[in-house]
Amino acid sequence: MAAMSDVETRWLGADSILFATAHRPWPLPTAPWVMTQLWKDLLFLHYPVDPQLLRPLVPDALTLDTYEHQAWVSVVPFLITRLRPPGVPAVPWLSSFPELNVRTYVSYKGKPGVYFFSLDAGNLSAVWGARVFYRLPYWHADMKIKGKGSLIIDYSSKRIHGPKPAEFAATYGPTGPVRTAVPGSLASFLTDRYCLYAWNRKKLYTSEIHHLPWPLQEAKAVVGNNTMAQVSGIEIDEHDAICHFSRKLKVLLWAPERLL
Repeated sequence: MAAMSDVETRWLGADSILFATAHRPWPLPTAPWVMTQLWKDLLFLHYPVDPQLLRPLVPDALTLDTYEHQAWVSVVPFLITRLRPPGVPAVPWLSSFPELNVRTYVSYKGKPGVYFFSLDAGNLSAVWGARVFYRLPYWHADMKIKGKGSLIIDYSSKRIHGPKPAEFAATYGPTGPVRTAVPGSLASFLTDRYCLYAWNRKKLYTSEIHHLPWPLQEAKAVVGNNTMAQVSGIEIDEHDAICHFSRKLKVLLWAPERLL
């Protein structure tokens, strides 16, 4: 038997997580996935927000999810690497870049997912590609990461195009052992989500996501500047933040489907 090429090996590596599905709340899509990514050095900054204040900012078609009657908004900085479609090798200048998103937690007809208020990325081509294909509110930003893969990471972002001021600067890192979220816990509510929703020109879309259970660690973050939620009309208090860290997670994404 002929040896597999590097491209074939990487393709199989991405595909291998399709065999782990017991943790998912619904079956995998029958269609093939269209993109894989590796998320690295990811920080979750979770903030409690009054549901009555957040509800007007979420499309009426979506149900705002709450945990013990509390809504949540998360600011999530991380590094995307190895972005590529199936069977195609990653291209360094296009396949690796920082991303920073602001999100909340919603459902549509009982199916829980994530709704993004904004997504900033350090690669202009990725911004326009995601805007066109996934219909998500991506913006281009000047972003820097120092200390990749270390215990202390410095992350900064300043939006170039789009609503401003949208800036973020923090030093963060893990402080505890790796664990997966206990089903029914707040950590599970905030992270065990396997689809996203996008509202674009009065149309609702969804995209399926697959990954293994999040390898989470308790984290410490020193936030120097964070106007990412504020620019979307959301008031948060840094003293209320719950922090989680994840070193890396392989992700598969499917093409968007229109719901409404």
